Amino acid sequence: MPESRFPRVVSLACHDLRTPLATVYGFARTLTRAGELDDRTLRFLGMIEDASEQMTELLDELGVAARIQDGRWEPALREADTLELASADDERVRAEGSGDSIETEVEAVARALRSLAIAAVRYGPVDEVTWRVDGRTLELAPVTADAAPVVTGETVRDLGSIVAWIVIEELGGSIELDGETLRVRL
Repeated sequence: MPESRFPRVVSLACHDLRTPLATVYGFARTLTRAGELDDRTLRFLGMIEDASEQMTELLDELGVAARIQDGRWEPALREADTLELASADDERVRAEGSGDSIETEVEAVARALRSLAIAAVRYGPVDEVTWRVDGRTLELAPVTADAAPVVTGETVRDLGSIVAWIVIEELGGSIELDGETLRVRL
């Protein structure tokens, strides 16, 4: 297969995997709502639902990366505040400072910033990280020596981090590591 077709194959695979994944998720939700199950079974179904949601997110990230690599990504640009983009729904990620209004692909950038922060926590390992926002410049710290190769994509271990770089650079932004600080310019 020619290398130029590979991004389309990845996009097709992401699309085709959604149907069986939606079926698994749908049946787990249906069984959970039936209400006639013991606690252990409900806990297992909850794990299936959570894993299905994670797989959907991974497919979304992989699909975006493939479309970007193939030149077929059409970001839906809208206005957003950079401080709000850095604010994650994860207690391990803090955001502080003063944001600026930008026009960007909101969901992809928010997911990219969250992925970078979670990778810094997970591979740090640290309890929490903070985005310090100054307009269009966002600084994430700490990014420890253990986390740095993963967050920068030097070590291929975290899909979210790799896609984050691809998305941010495709949208005209930049990322650089300076000691234990990851600087993102949107």
